[in-house]
Amino acid sequence: MDIAIVGAGWAGLAAAVHACQDGHHVTLFEAARTLGGRARSLPATLPDGRPVMLDNGQHILIGAYTETLRLMRLVGLAPRDVLLDLPLTLQFPDGTGLHLPNWPTPLDALGGILGARGWTWADKWSLICAATRWQRQGFTCEAGLSVAELCQTVSTRVTADVIEPLCVSALNTPVAQADAQVFLRVLRDALFGVAGGSHLLLPRTDLGTLFPAAAADWVQQRGAQLHLGTRVAQLAPSGGNTWQVNGQSFDAVILANSAENAALALTKSFSSTIKYIANEMQAWVSTVSALRFEAIATVYAWAPTARLPQPMLALRSNAAHPAQFVFDRGQLGGPQGLLAFVVSASQSDRATLQAQVLQQAEDQLQLDLQTVQTIVEKRATFACVPHLLRPGSRIAPGLLACGDYVAGPYPATLEGAVRSGVAAAVLANTDMMTDHA
Repeated sequence: MDIAIVGAGWAGLAAAVHACQDGHHVTLFEAARTLGGRARSLPATLPDGRPVMLDNGQHILIGAYTETLRLMRLVGLAPRDVLLDLPLTLQFPDGTGLHLPNWPTPLDALGGILGARGWTWADKWSLICAATRWQRQGFTCEAGLSVAELCQTVSTRVTADVIEPLCVSALNTPVAQADAQVFLRVLRDALFGVAGGSHLLLPRTDLGTLFPAAAADWVQQRGAQLHLGTRVAQLAPSGGNTWQVNGQSFDAVILANSAENAALALTKSFSSTIKYIANEMQAWVSTVSALRFEAIATVYAWAPTARLPQPMLALRSNAAHPAQFVFDRGQLGGPQGLLAFVVSASQSDRATLQAQVLQQAEDQLQLDLQTVQTIVEKRATFACVPHLLRPGSRIAPGLLACGDYVAGPYPATLEGAVRSGVAAAVLANTDMMTDHA
């Protein structure tokens, strides 16, 4: 059967891989001329004139991202070759903070808590008691709780060293506003789920090489058509449950572009759609319109001899020092001296942010750096707040959506995007089998 996928980011490519695996004919439309969506690579130049590949945002994976790792292997990538596998560490430049030993799950979490530097025994006990309570409750909590409310019994030091960095990196939402239930799901899978689930998997290559390029090659080898630089100007039903995309008829369409662009495409189609389908599309668009989005900024900076004591460090973040993490790209396959500072839930303008981060590097890392490039994704993720209603995968008969914003157990992460893509392909397959039964 013929499936159109609009968008060749991680979600769209995951959907394409699964649909091809099921034996369907896939056509991918991507408005940009590069793959990867909001997790893509782009060229830049270092201050000394050397070319370098950057990412539009510094992403990480963890061992609990089982679906992403499965698809990487399926398309011919060996995770050990493209990802640096490290036990979870949330250590600061002075060496304080959490560092998990390379032990079996969940003993690694216990060992990390007991061995955390800079914490009193009261600090450690507060986290052990909280984690034990969350585990006993099945990592569920009362609906509507924020992460701050969930962690009231955790000490101030542990909240600053672990809870806040984990929350803002996973949910891109401050603890006072972040949804406690989603946070608990991430903790469950990372610390108490699969073996090695807590491990940090840091990309050792640019994001385009990490999955999108290999996935695109894999699906094209199986007959998929990929149209880069092709914007979808027309989406309309064409009889039965089939749809037309740019005048071409398909048995199913999966919208894998951004929430904003998916909603815009549907809105333009209302007038050419019969009433009951238009009503379903309108309801889906209304749900998307209620989402609130947060920005993520990545400040790339460089000095010839800059090097961190480990590939990733947590930073003390405040209004004047906005970055929560810094990555040493020189230890991750990039040129020596290139650092990536990540500012989640970013609110400042680019110039202010850049100046603040360079000062933060001097104050906290004792490094005098030059800016390479500052990238701000203004709608990087949705705000993961309590009682959030996320749109479903099914929009109307034969019309589906995927993306990290679509309803699912994960926040806006690469794993959330990949899982949504696979889920949309499964639904498309199920719907088509039902229609043709």
